[in-house]
Amino acid sequence: MAKPSPAFFERVVREGGGDASSILYVGDRPDNDARPAQEAGMKTCLIRRSPWGHVLDIPAVSERCLFRIDSLDELPSLVAKHNAAGG
Repeated sequence: MAKPSPAFFERVVREGGGDASSILYVGDRPDNDARPAQEAGMKTCLIRRSPWGHVLDIPAVSERCLFRIDSLDELPSLVAKHNAAGG
């Protein structure tokens, strides 16, 4: 079982122990990470730190991401603000 197989993302949800919509999946590839996680019902964050994050742009996928970041250092404050706003 591997990405982008739906079974992989179903297992992420099952192992997470909650609802898919309560999971923020962080990945660097729109095709292999963000799109299948979105299809599984998860919130997504696309980190553009590898060539795939820039070269393989899929606007329909990246526009649905909750966050689009260039460094993991950005993530904690964005998640904190999102949670404080009731997200």
